[in-house]
Amino acid sequence: MPREAEPSLNERAFILQALQEDVRLDGRAIDAFRDVQLSFGEDYGVVDVTMGNTRVFARISASITAPFPDRKFDGIFTINTELSPMASPAFEANRQTETETLLSRLLEVALRRSSALSTEALCLIAGAKVWSLTATAHVLSHDGGLLDACCIAILAALQHFRIPDTTVQGEDVKIYSTDERDPVPLTMLHYPTCVTMALFEGGEKVVVDATLKEQQCSEGEVVVTANRHGEVCQIAKLGGTPADALTVLNCVEIAVRKVKELDRVIPTALAKDAKRRGVGVLMAELRAENER
Repeated sequence: MPREAEPSLNERAFILQALQEDVRLDGRAIDAFRDVQLSFGEDYGVVDVTMGNTRVFARISASITAPFPDRKFDGIFTINTELSPMASPAFEANRQTETETLLSRLLEVALRRSSALSTEALCLIAGAKVWSLTATAHVLSHDGGLLDACCIAILAALQHFRIPDTTVQGEDVKIYSTDERDPVPLTMLHYPTCVTMALFEGGEKVVVDATLKEQQCSEGEVVVTANRHGEVCQIAKLGGTPADALTVLNCVEIAVRKVKELDRVIPTALAKDAKRRGVGVLMAELRAENER
């Protein structure tokens, strides 16, 4: 099985020495994220996220299916990740790696089990027909911060996605096309965001959004998922050096602060996309017509 190329001894020594002096190779502060760039596709629910040299493409798809027998009033929400050799030589086509398994599980806890999306709003006919949503994150380029980029990509795609409008008459469900009725946005309950922090110097130094080389030189990682209200949804310690309670609390404080900063990124990008699509102009015309 192929492995990621490890930094040389000189590279490792240089990176660690720089971090001791609070200097990073890309010029960022120790607790700074890389610039997050979002671009939306022509179809709803398609987003391309870039964080430095890490790039993730996310897509939301929907279909009508039967609900799970024990969840008759809830729709279905599934998260898939795809890591291809295009992103890194360490990934193999059609073969799930440990990184992909861990990524899928963390995203599952962060977005699905935290009830970020209201699955009850996806129910059409209780026990018979519900919407089934699938969020797929394709990793196109890997330079660290995979979990954070995938979380932002799926979260942005969910907010951007529009589901076809429907009416229910008895056991029949009529789905309207976009020409007949405007599709409706999904019901989001909160917006959890993942923040991955690399540990150095026995956990004394915490580095936010580590690049791949920094990640390879780190002694361990801590993932904290929180929302804009400061509610923590997940804490994961991904192996490596042990972290005491004070280190974990410090990571939580940093993550909550960073989540509030990142919270403005997606709404700003959505507003730009809505303006590009002319949604704002259309809504202004409708408001003017109603006022008349």
